[in-house]
Amino acid sequence: MVDNCFSAAAFCLCAAVLAVLLRQYNREQALFAAVAACTAVVGGVLLMAGPILTEISDIFTSAGISDDYISLIFKAIAVCFITQITADICRDSGETAIASAAELWGRGALVFMSLPVVRVLMEMINEMI
Repeated sequence: MVDNCFSAAAFCLCAAVLAVLLRQYNREQALFAAVAACTAVVGGVLLMAGPILTEISDIFTSAGISDDYISLIFKAIAVCFITQITADICRDSGETAIASAAELWGRGALVFMSLPVVRVLMEMINEMI
């Protein structure tokens, strides 16, 4: 696992140097290089994530947590990662307003996704009262 981290770090550093060098000549190509590097790293994370997600799912299932909630947690984590990467790429390209809009969209998506959990929580509170 540590070897994979060093490989990913080296890849990201090389991509960052390439993007900085390309930015001097053509900003669009630098942006595409950054997007390609992010896509490659996310692809690597997804390949590693399979066994991890299975283990986390098993832990939640053994704790008696519903599969619906487990799915919701994984979706929320995915929204957070996608939003963060998107906002960072937008900021790197100089579009801070678009980055803020992407973060706002991610927050709104998380609020929307959490509504079923809030509803169940409110029903539990009403039953206790």
